[in-house]
Amino acid sequence: MTDAPPMTETPAKARFGDYLELTKPRLSFLSVITTLVGYLAAKPGWYPGEFTCLVLGTSACAGGVAALNQWMEQDTDALMKRTADRPLPAGKIATGSAFVLGGLLCSAGLGFLFVKVNGLATIFALLTIISYLAVYTPAKRWSRWSTEIGAVAGAFPPLIGWAAATGGVSALGWILFGLLFFWQIPHFMAVAWTYRHDYSAVHFPMLPVRDHEGGRVARWSLLNTFALIAVSLLPTFIGLTSIYYAGATVLLGAWFIARAVSFMQPAGRDQAARKLFFTTIGWLPLQLGALVADRYIF
Repeated sequence: MTDAPPMTETPAKARFGDYLELTKPRLSFLSVITTLVGYLAAKPGWYPGEFTCLVLGTSACAGGVAALNQWMEQDTDALMKRTADRPLPAGKIATGSAFVLGGLLCSAGLGFLFVKVNGLATIFALLTIISYLAVYTPAKRWSRWSTEIGAVAGAFPPLIGWAAATGGVSALGWILFGLLFFWQIPHFMAVAWTYRHDYSAVHFPMLPVRDHEGGRVARWSLLNTFALIAVSLLPTFIGLTSIYYAGATVLLGAWFIARAVSFMQPAGRDQAARKLFFTTIGWLPLQLGALVADRYIF
């Protein structure tokens, strides 16, 4: 009598919610919103068809990038507590399905933007995809500067929106690029410090993993916060926004800087990192909302 072949566990059928989670809807939503900020700040007038196509194309690209990113990082995601329950490491979705979904979404989004919006917006969307997947994602495994590299990818969406509205990019579009770039540094330094033990477990050589005391992490966060506020004030200095926008920027900047300064203190640094993180989450919509509102009111 021969032994029966070993039984293999059949993974449960993937649910719609699992596929939705694969697209990182909250992060993708941020990409879409910052794209729309660039579009609205350019004051293109109201073209509902173009607006809708921009939303659909950008949403598809953002969701596709998120799916492909998780496909590329499923090995490290499985080793970190904060990501171990994601659809791929948890076995909720087949690896091939994630790759196909991500590729189809990116292709569909780029095609939609090219046909329904314009070529320059499509180029910026493609640059976002390439810089995130081909540069930032692998850089996390070997570069101390992976956060800054990722911040470049994360700063492209306003340029997608600006290009969609105008067919080009002017000074304010590039200022929005700079604003998003510098915002991401303190935001992700706070995140990475909070989860530094997870990142250390997979040997990601980012600054919060290498700086065990956190002093350099906090100083880098504060320096980039000052740069962020300076860039945020530029629209008023070059005559593109009013003094009211500048006043709102100063007030919001003081709040942001206060949290970044608190992060500098060794005592209670973990709690300060969490407060800085939530401040970055609150600051961004308020600052971008003030800019768009000022462009239409004053």
